[in-house]
Amino acid sequence: MSIRKVNFALGEYYHIYNRGNSKQVIFKNKIDYQRFIYLLFLCNSLKNLRVNDISRDFFNFDQEKQLVSIGAWVLMPNHFHILLTEKMEGGISKFMQKLSTAYSMYFNSKYKRTGSLFEGKFKSEHAETDRYLKYLFSYIHLNPVKLVQADWKKAGIKNKKQAINFLSNYKYSSFLDYSVLKSRPEFAILDKESFPRYFPNREKFLKEIFEWLSYNSSEYP
Repeated sequence: MSIRKVNFALGEYYHIYNRGNSKQVIFKNKIDYQRFIYLLFLCNSLKNLRVNDISRDFFNFDQEKQLVSIGAWVLMPNHFHILLTEKMEGGISKFMQKLSTAYSMYFNSKYKRTGSLFEGKFKSEHAETDRYLKYLFSYIHLNPVKLVQADWKKAGIKNKKQAINFLSNYKYSSFLDYSVLKSRPEFAILDKESFPRYFPNREKFLKEIFEWLSYNSSEYP
């Protein structure tokens, strides 16, 4: 049995990620993405999850007590990233067990498959420094840029406007919950107050993100 390299502790921040077994696609359409987004909210509770909790307006679900605080997240076709911190001892492990199990059961049932959906246990990295923690907000939110230019980090952005427009319309991350003035239902997944106040306003967030793209944030719509 493998032993996790990172021991989770209250008050610390962690980058959690995992991908499909053998790099397989784990989100085949928008319904799959939406199911995982629902579960990000619903599984963050001590309460046991029931099927009817998913079928109703999930943001009215009474969480009672959350397991973790989520600061950023993104879903990609074959993997996901979550930035979080524990709200109670053992919270991360419990949350990820509930999330992975619930989504795997949904996916396997829908696509009539068996076996492990994910590539082993979820991976984790401890954000030990303030600099690295701040960087993770950019790293996570810029992941979708790879869908329009896979080599952008090495080659540089070839079409900055295209990249920004893509991010602006990508619904499967918390980017819009930081960059758009009007909040959306998915905003309930986040607990910004449990993270350092790196981005006190929309402008600060966009400036930080777009510096990685060498793009003038003032041009953002």
